[in-house]
Amino acid sequence: MRMPLSWLAELTDLPVGTRGADVAAGLVSVGLEEEDLHGGDLTGPLVVGRVLDIALEPQKNGKTIRWCTVDVGQNGQMLTEGKHQEIVCGAHNFEVGDLVVVVLPGAVLPGNFAIAARKTYGHVSNGMICAEDEIGLGHDHEGIIVLERLLGAEKAATLQPGDDAIALLGLAEETVETNVTPDRGYCFSVRGLAREFWHSQGSPVGGYRDPADVATPEANGDGHPIRLEDDAPVDGAVGCDRFVARVVRGIDPTRPSPPWMQKRLTQMGMRPISLAVDVTNYVMLAVGQPLHAYDLAKLQGPIVVRRARSGEALTTLDDVERTLSPEDLLITDSGERPLAIAGVMGGVSSEVDDATTDVLVEAAHFDPTTVARSSRRHRLVTEASKRFERGVDPRVTAAAAQLAVDLLVEHGGGAADPGVTDVDRTTERTAYLLDVTEPRRIVGVDYPRDRVLAILRDLGCVVDESAEGADDTHVLVTPPSWRPDLVDAPDYAEEVARIDGYNNIPSITPTPSEGRGLTHGQKARRIVADALAGAGFTEVLSYPFVAAELADHLGLPADDDRRQAVRIANPLSEERPLLRTMVLSSLVDVLRRNLARGHKDVAVSEIGLVFRPGGPLGKAPIPGVAARPDDATLEQLYAAVPDQPRRAALAATGQIEQAGWWGPGRAADWSDMVAAVQTVAAALAVPVVVSNDPDHAPWHPGRCARITLADGTLVGHAGELHPKVLAALDLPARTVAAEFDVDVLTAASEEPVQADAFSTFPPALTDVALLVRSEVAAGEVEAALRRGAGESLESIVLFDVYEGERVEAGHRSLAYRLTFRAADRTLTTDEVNAFRDAAVAAAADATGAVQR
Repeated sequence: MRMPLSWLAELTDLPVGTRGADVAAGLVSVGLEEEDLHGGDLTGPLVVGRVLDIALEPQKNGKTIRWCTVDVGQNGQMLTEGKHQEIVCGAHNFEVGDLVVVVLPGAVLPGNFAIAARKTYGHVSNGMICAEDEIGLGHDHEGIIVLERLLGAEKAATLQPGDDAIALLGLAEETVETNVTPDRGYCFSVRGLAREFWHSQGSPVGGYRDPADVATPEANGDGHPIRLEDDAPVDGAVGCDRFVARVVRGIDPTRPSPPWMQKRLTQMGMRPISLAVDVTNYVMLAVGQPLHAYDLAKLQGPIVVRRARSGEALTTLDDVERTLSPEDLLITDSGERPLAIAGVMGGVSSEVDDATTDVLVEAAHFDPTTVARSSRRHRLVTEASKRFERGVDPRVTAAAAQLAVDLLVEHGGGAADPGVTDVDRTTERTAYLLDVTEPRRIVGVDYPRDRVLAILRDLGCVVDESAEGADDTHVLVTPPSWRPDLVDAPDYAEEVARIDGYNNIPSITPTPSEGRGLTHGQKARRIVADALAGAGFTEVLSYPFVAAELADHLGLPADDDRRQAVRIANPLSEERPLLRTMVLSSLVDVLRRNLARGHKDVAVSEIGLVFRPGGPLGKAPIPGVAARPDDATLEQLYAAVPDQPRRAALAATGQIEQAGWWGPGRAADWSDMVAAVQTVAAALAVPVVVSNDPDHAPWHPGRCARITLADGTLVGHAGELHPKVLAALDLPARTVAAEFDVDVLTAASEEPVQADAFSTFPPALTDVALLVRSEVAAGEVEAALRRGAGESLESIVLFDVYEGERVEAGHRSLAYRLTFRAADRTLTTDEVNAFRDAAVAAAADATGAVQR
């Protein structure tokens, strides 16, 4: 929102010598955000020029530049020895004869951009033909400023080449631009910004003049008939609760807007169009109430405000035919023909044009939610919708309509109808019993009672110190109509702190209380991530959206619950409409992308949520925001949300150990995946059991490990992916992967583990080679050896697997190194042999192993 200093000076008392930076600093001091400063930093010559000739010159880069001859009056002739200016320009939106804005050598544009004659595209360009953003007039850089379009043909006809464009466009005057946050809708007007600047100056008595403080006639029965009919309110709020209609007849359609109004609209970043449109825009900028002007001759019967019907359409003023939704609020005539989408944009059927003499002015108050939804539904953000969806003052409608009527009568030569329509169904603001010590408690600054009450009154609140319930510390506060955001004690405390000055709040380093630090789950997740990084995996983050055909590519059985994925109602990409049920589903995309970009040896990991509905989900209600949802609503919400366990996935391909002078490398295989999961479990001090799982997609049936807790609870799977899966996903052969449940490991690690005492006695090592059938898993043999070896067994390692000569067909030899150690003595050879023999016997009983 922009505000010229001259307009601000009409509403507040500006100290002598006040500049735009001072005003911006004042607005920032009361919590607004400075966006930019316009004007005041441009020095001439900046003049009006008339295009005399244009020569098109194609360039080698495919661009066509325009070599223009421009008449800029005596300004340019003095600089170029009596010749007209010759200027290179790349824009194509102007023609010979147009009046344009020309900056000449010696000028300085905003941003300290000095203009000089320079050689470009084989010519010496003496200046520049300007676009809006180049001179700080606006943000448009689509084309050159054509003054006939910007100011209108009648105003442009009075201009001569060489006229000062700085004065013409008001560029010498500073304009402050402020970023209006969603809770400050009243600041989308000069009225609101001026009030905020007044607050920043200490709210001096008589220092603020409200532009909406105008006399308005009472409603009567002679005005244009209006009916408000809303049979489908949004969240119980009717779409329109006030509608003011005024009629002005006999306007001269040839009369332009007065120059001061055109200049002010230009300073505010808007283009003058016609008297009726300019008046409505000017009043909107002044008081924050969007208005709309209808050609009265094009209306048929009374105006009816209602919701749209299924199948209705409206061609809006931007010449786009829009299919309407039953949630859209419409302005219609006789309840049949749509005239406008309420609060967003009008339609072409009732548009004011060059032949309009009788105008109906609409000033209405629309529901913010209704307007916001229509604006987003139709992707149509307008100056009106931006204000309505942030909240417009419902008490300013009559004043805004009166201001528009007065301007149309004064500058259009018309006469106002005596009939006044004002359908008012608004409700009074709810008073709040405020504890005046709350600002002190919340902010931490000792605000005296009198200071709190004075600030509230300056804000426009009605403060009743004698109401029921009021006492020395409590007063009844009714917020002003333009502040829908003031509801409870924190809101008022924020306003007291803001107006008193944020700079008055001391900076005190808080004393931290004794907190609990990270939760066990947070610590566990960090351990998992660190363990995987230490194992050589690069942590990545992928989007959880997957394609519908991915389940087929992964070879998941038809009855696998991992096929039951949640479909997104409005996916970012129609090609990926489902939420993943495995982290591996999206991790393979990361792996494939890295391979496509030339990385041959890749090992990646990701920790994230998966979405497992486990069956049909309920329909989620849309609760209001006025209060906490009740228990029944919460149960419905939870029933509509799938379970979201946290999983970790790993994937690797290529060399896991690089080759070099030290020797050959080693390709990643299934054992690296198992080892990585075991490393994570060991870091969390959770013992896991590894066994074979011959039938779990998407892994290879003979190279897939099932990893569980000691009690059989599934942790995850690891191994080599199935060749068919690799072919479907376009991944290299022998790519390996793992996925495990982080939540299961986290829960299993909650109980503290007592570390074993470290023995200072020497270890005793012994090797044993066992002959077993080929189908017997090495893990089963190892588990049996552990059971039989007893408590003195410190570790067991499989160091050799042999199949070949001197080994019976269908069998293989497994060689293990067993390490024994006692806590209180050095073990003897006889003791170690006994432990070993017991381990071998246990393995023989469990697996049929025979010692070689």
